Amino acid sequence: MAADPATIEAMLRSALAPTHLTVRDDSALHAGHAGAASGGGHYDVTIVSDRFAGLTRIARHRMVYDALRGLFPAQIHALAVTALTQQEFEMRES
Repeated sequence: MAADPATIEAMLRSALAPTHLTVRDDSALHAGHAGAASGGGHYDVTIVSDRFAGLTRIARHRMVYDALRGLFPAQIHALAVTALTQQEFEMRES
């Protein structure tokens, strides 16, 4: 069974205290894919947290994956992550 986006959001909010967070369920775009057949969902997460300051992209992604560890692989099959600091997010949005 795929994860509920609200569950993903709650887990990330608890672990990383983001100032901005969007969780998009892209599972329907992957219908027929092996991961979809096994029940795991495909999600896209954009998360903004000052806890990412000074960290590499890989370290940021690890923090997100660690926060959601209990959902892999049964509920999440694939996860696209954009992890930014507030300053990076503001620069990107302008």
